[in-house]
Amino acid sequence: MDDREVKLKQHVMFDFDQSLKTVHAIIGKSADIISREFVFHHDKNLRAAVLFTEGLVDPARITNELIKPLTLLGANLKSTFPLFQTEALQRHLLQSSKVETFQTFEKGIVALLSGSAILLVEGYEEGFIVSTMGWAKRSVDEPQSEPVVRGPRDGFTEDLQTNVALVRRRIRDPRLQVEALKVGKLSKTDVNVVYIDGLIKEGLVDEVKTRLKGINTDAILESGYIEEFIDDAPLSPFPTIQSTERPDKVAASLLEGRAAIMVDNTPFVLIVPTYFWQFLQASDDYYNRYWVGSFFRFIRYVAFFISLVLPSLYVMLTSFHHEMIPTQLALSIAAGREVVPLPVLIEALVMEIAFELMREAGLRLPRQVGQAVSIVGSLVIGEAAVTAGIVSPFMVIIIAITGIASFAIPNYAGSFAIRTLRFPLLIASGTLGLLGFSAMFAVLAIHVIHLRSFGEPYLAPATPFQPTDYKDLIFRMPWWSMKKRPSLASDDKVRLGDNQKPQPPKPEKS
Repeated sequence: MDDREVKLKQHVMFDFDQSLKTVHAIIGKSADIISREFVFHHDKNLRAAVLFTEGLVDPARITNELIKPLTLLGANLKSTFPLFQTEALQRHLLQSSKVETFQTFEKGIVALLSGSAILLVEGYEEGFIVSTMGWAKRSVDEPQSEPVVRGPRDGFTEDLQTNVALVRRRIRDPRLQVEALKVGKLSKTDVNVVYIDGLIKEGLVDEVKTRLKGINTDAILESGYIEEFIDDAPLSPFPTIQSTERPDKVAASLLEGRAAIMVDNTPFVLIVPTYFWQFLQASDDYYNRYWVGSFFRFIRYVAFFISLVLPSLYVMLTSFHHEMIPTQLALSIAAGREVVPLPVLIEALVMEIAFELMREAGLRLPRQVGQAVSIVGSLVIGEAAVTAGIVSPFMVIIIAITGIASFAIPNYAGSFAIRTLRFPLLIASGTLGLLGFSAMFAVLAIHVIHLRSFGEPYLAPATPFQPTDYKDLIFRMPWWSMKKRPSLASDDKVRLGDNQKPQPPKPEKS
């Protein structure tokens, strides 16, 4: 333990000069830490010092809520005023909406570096933490990774307080609880665990907090850091924690008995536990009529299957099982491959890697040119490769359909898992045919069946079979038919009243 850590553990001292000297020794010579000393109280001329981090506070609040009240009101205090009582100073002189005290320098320094101001007053063995946060932040805007056609357009920002407020606006119930933690030895990142008391499964909140408190690392800069530390299956390609930018999706998850983990400095909120099927569901499913949402959800399931197995099936059939291809189609494929020098497996791998390269390049380039480069690159490279006889026209079509299908998956983490799993399936199919495809698919199926998300089966309600939850699995039933919450929820299972099905008036008999 170095000298700075020793000082952090010390208590605020009665000696004002020594306390101020200790604070300056801890924070060093940081140019953005401002110290403002002044005197108040007409008779006693007490010294005080306000310390704050420039850029993280609102200077007007420092002046109006701290310095002015102490210097103006403090100058006219009567001799009977209980000056050295902490509560008296808090109630009568400090006019901020939120004031706390600290006994150890560690608590005060963390607050100072988090955007609050700290006040040291001569004659007090406690310091004061005054909420004066006022840094620049991005305004609430539409989520970039999860756009919707119909639904709310607001998305989370990098400000934790704003994110909590966006959820609170949707669930105005006192049972909505927000528990605060700090994670990271150096970053001391603010992390909030949000849940609805009475709906969440017993023990889940304690499990979430236990995993968060067990993280021992220097810094948490994004929620992805936490995701890796608390994941049930960190080596699995399947994400067992859902991340989202949408407040409405978080609110809906909380109402089903889940917990949300909000991390400061990132717009991505984690939802636990999560099921595999949630990665194929979009917010639009619940804002459109139930048959419209069910149709497009079914389309996404088809897109998931195409994206995962179409290249593997094509390679398997053209390499080993020609008899399973209709004669006319087989002749057309053979004619297209007549001048191609590469085996089908190598051809598919080359095209898959080229497509992923173009997708990554389009993502990393500036938004104004990224889409144009990826589209033009795909057209030019595909046409040039076919003309040069490097790949067949059928392969270009297969890869294009696969890529388009992967774009239909609404969650980026879910689509990324499918994109990576295509390669082992492709290699197994291209080397061992139907046997390799079946074996690899079985391995993936067994793996995903064994996955858990905070103790919950990853494939529920399909396995284990939970018939009451099937109303919102592949097809979404009407809202008035989904009377009960999912089995994940705790005691309060009923979310709809009786007789909610629309009952239009019958026409009068003439």
